[in-house]
Amino acid sequence: MEDLVIRDADVVDGSGADSYRADVVIDDGRIVSIVKEAAAAGCQRPRAMRELDAEGLVLSPGFIDMHAHSDLALLRDPDHSAKAAQGVTLEVLGQDGLSYAPVDDRTLGEVRRAIAGWNGYGDDIDFDWRTVGEYLDRLDRGIAVNAAYLIPQGTVRALVLGWEDREATPRELDRMRQLVAEGLEQGAVGLSSGLTYTPGMYAKDAELTELCRVVAHYDGYYCPHHRSYGAGALEAYAEMVELTREAGCALHLAHATMNFGVNEGRAPELLALLDDALAAGADITLDTYPYTPGCTTLVALLPGWASEGGPEAILERLADDDTAEWIRRHLEVEGSDGCHGVPVEWETVEISGVGDPSLASYVGHTVRDAAARRGEEPWTVARRLLRADRLGTTILQHVGHEENVRVIMRHRVHTGGSDGILQGTKPHPRAYGTFPHYLGHYVRELGVLSLEECVAHLTGRPAARLRLPDRGLVREGHRADLVLFDPATVAAGSTYDDPRRLPTGIPYVLVDGRFVIEDGRRTDVLAGRAVRRTAI
Repeated sequence: MEDLVIRDADVVDGSGADSYRADVVIDDGRIVSIVKEAAAAGCQRPRAMRELDAEGLVLSPGFIDMHAHSDLALLRDPDHSAKAAQGVTLEVLGQDGLSYAPVDDRTLGEVRRAIAGWNGYGDDIDFDWRTVGEYLDRLDRGIAVNAAYLIPQGTVRALVLGWEDREATPRELDRMRQLVAEGLEQGAVGLSSGLTYTPGMYAKDAELTELCRVVAHYDGYYCPHHRSYGAGALEAYAEMVELTREAGCALHLAHATMNFGVNEGRAPELLALLDDALAAGADITLDTYPYTPGCTTLVALLPGWASEGGPEAILERLADDDTAEWIRRHLEVEGSDGCHGVPVEWETVEISGVGDPSLASYVGHTVRDAAARRGEEPWTVARRLLRADRLGTTILQHVGHEENVRVIMRHRVHTGGSDGILQGTKPHPRAYGTFPHYLGHYVRELGVLSLEECVAHLTGRPAARLRLPDRGLVREGHRADLVLFDPATVAAGSTYDDPRRLPTGIPYVLVDGRFVIEDGRRTDVLAGRAVRRTAI
């Protein structure tokens, strides 16, 4: 007898097709039978060792978070309800060009410092890997949800060149190509970049194109956080489209927003650019989160030249008054590349987390407000935080536009990504709420997308981008990564004031046919594993 039958579910299968009512039978981690209501009339209904009455619930594929920052959280926190409770059954890690493989001892220490604001310092984790394959093997020991991995271009560059702002030599470029090929052979699904983060931002287009040629050979995809989401955003998008066209590589645009005042109402221009490329045969997808503020680290706002040499060099520059004044001028007057070419508006920069508990009083306040309370200039406060917190401060940046968010999420190549940073006292609510917020707010309340369209954006379409032939759809033979939710009540519980509150209306989530959420509560099941690139 099969393991489980989910009875009388309203199936939204991830393809965008109309929903239908059915019994879905699961055995040994896969969907083995789907018996639609009409076909079951007058016939004996399927039986299993366990039957779950899904009356009033939608059954869909598990949600795929195309932009996650759970690289250490999956190892640190076996519960991982931040994602499991949302119905997420697969996360894509290694984002924005910086993560923890491939590394050597030197690079690992530097990367841990550089992205402590994203993932913490990792003092509670045994970093017993160095290669991409070893990291994926570590995930295979058992995690809450499945995970795929992008090779981080900035980490690769740091491993070969260090944190220097210069062009790679031919030998260094060959070594980077080799590392990318090895990572893809070991199971990575593509390559990411963070082109407003060091050291990835130091790579010229010619270097990136050569790495993307390697990715294309393995049928992976390139996922850039490109050079600007503010001033020059459209030019930055066009640069990535042209770069991947030259390399013959699939392109997935990370958190594809149009932010800051210079881009209000300009989302249609972005989509026109993408439509032209798609019509010419380009393979392009994108992801977004359904919120207006962004989230990053405070140190990320600094100009690229101030970050050359890595974390210790940044701290040395901040300690020097004359150099710190040059940094302030780039930030406040000229618009640094780290702040997307736009002069920083400190009233939009909210401190969301600190690594040093003694700095907790800053959390929840903008830099401008914190400065006013102390009778100081905003840069004085920002500089103090950067130094005292050893670059570990996380921020929200309130620079988005709701109209742009809605226009982009309607596009036919759109997918969902939380960009969820789980660190800090007050993380962005997208970390705990992205997927139910799509379903509750943008589907049920606003009607921006139909339910069937939205589920396809969150399941079938990202699975196709990841080249996963047996995930992302409710189909016989597919993996039983599934979510059951109530379309009348599903909603994000997380808010800006209470960002770790779990969602409502998602009583069941299955990974590989096993319940990780049951009756709305997290079980102790660790059914997640590394999802490796399918060999060509």
